[in-house]
Amino acid sequence: MLQDPNLRHPIAISFGAIAGALSRYYITLWFANRFGTAFPYGTFFINISGCLAMGFVITLAVERVPPVPSEVRLMVATGFLGAYTTFSTYGLETNVLLRDRAYNFAAFYWAGSAILGVIAVQLGIIIARICK
Repeated sequence: MLQDPNLRHPIAISFGAIAGALSRYYITLWFANRFGTAFPYGTFFINISGCLAMGFVITLAVERVPPVPSEVRLMVATGFLGAYTTFSTYGLETNVLLRDRAYNFAAFYWAGSAILGVIAVQLGIIIARICK
């Protein structure tokens, strides 16, 4: 039963996600207690450290011999870092587009995600207030 990747992969992702979400929560609390909440220091730190970790993990997973097992890669990259910060995936995918010389797509994805993301949050706020 545990030999089936269709079972092992979601379990690996789930374990990583639990650790990533809890790490994000406690790091955010620590930064808020240490530096206050006037600026989102915790989220800023999480986004940057998540991008660093994503670059490190993916490079090791792809370039290392012997290769990193898929369960470990999924637990760390998809599970942990996915719950820790989706910003790391945004950084990785932007770099993949740049590596593939898809500069127009990279620019659109990079700027569009940031700009449209902020607009979407505001739109969600407006819709929620209308639906009261």
